[in-house]
Amino acid sequence: MIRIIRSKNFAIAVGAALVVLFAILPLINVSVPGVLPGPTYLPGTLQLLALALLFAALALSYHVMFGVAGLLSFGHALYFGFGAYGLGILLQHTSLALLPAAAIVLVAAVVVALALGSVSLRVGGIAFAMVTLAFAQAGSVLIRRNSGVTGGEEGLPLAIANVPDSLVGVLNTRNLYWIALALLVVVFLGVGLFERSRAGHVVAAVRENELRVRVIGLKPFTVKLIAFVIASTLAAAVGMVYLLLQSGTTPAIISADFTLTILVIVVLGGVGSRWGAVVGGVVYTLLDQRLAALASSDAVRDLPDVLRIPLSQPLFILGTLFILVVLFLPGGLAGIGRSGARALDRRRPAPAPSAPPKTGERTP
Repeated sequence: MIRIIRSKNFAIAVGAALVVLFAILPLINVSVPGVLPGPTYLPGTLQLLALALLFAALALSYHVMFGVAGLLSFGHALYFGFGAYGLGILLQHTSLALLPAAAIVLVAAVVVALALGSVSLRVGGIAFAMVTLAFAQAGSVLIRRNSGVTGGEEGLPLAIANVPDSLVGVLNTRNLYWIALALLVVVFLGVGLFERSRAGHVVAAVRENELRVRVIGLKPFTVKLIAFVIASTLAAAVGMVYLLLQSGTTPAIISADFTLTILVIVVLGGVGSRWGAVVGGVVYTLLDQRLAALASSDAVRDLPDVLRIPLSQPLFILGTLFILVVLFLPGGLAGIGRSGARALDRRRPAPAPSAPPKTGERTP
């Protein structure tokens, strides 16, 4: 018990320190050659870091769906796209301010998730995955075909008329970065509260043995629907901040390929771990950006064809890394940290047992 409490306190201290560190990055000059494109106070670097934080928050939302509830969804990107496109459409075609428009989109996301989740959860396993994929494909078609509202294949630019000036322009990337960081912290804490709640415990039990949960009189459908709605609504919230950060959105974010990307991030970080989802989102985003730069570098272009062709494809390298992680790190990147923590815990000396009380002496 003492070790568990000590580990929790250590995790809380590390998390708080990381939040403080990331919060002050825009105010200091930190350069990480080969990882970041420049010092941390530059807008380009801050935008990349903010995107990494958003992908971490999105991975956390999928963690609720897949890691906690055990629901393999191929349509999670639908709700991310719903948040981005929903906010973009309201800002472009109405006179609503940013906050009221965002509130309407969140409420609409809850309603849509309730409706589609109620249908999707009537089946399980691969059938559930296929139903969610069908809904996502339908949403993709609607976005691509209604160019008058969504911009079609060209995407939807951000209408800035009703957006605060502090969130518009390259010079204000710092503010968007802080919003992305705040969103990640809120999502992380919210997911943790759900995991520790009664519904979270029940949905985890359903993931392990649904029949046993039915036998003791609980309703698996209800708790799975709760997890589905929470995960979808969080994804929609991330999508809205993504719209602001990227100053627009494109149909690519609602495709099945993008959902697979989220799944890869969760597996890369470690299925079932909140920290794994965060680490996976950050690492994947930075790798994707740096591998794209590597693929177009002179060093790769000068290689023989047998090496140049695969190394010039960032997805090939990412796929190879994913396979290596699955084969040699079943617990993902988070598993490395857990293994290190257990090793340190074993090295710590056990607390000395207290001396037994003498005869006739009262114990405190």
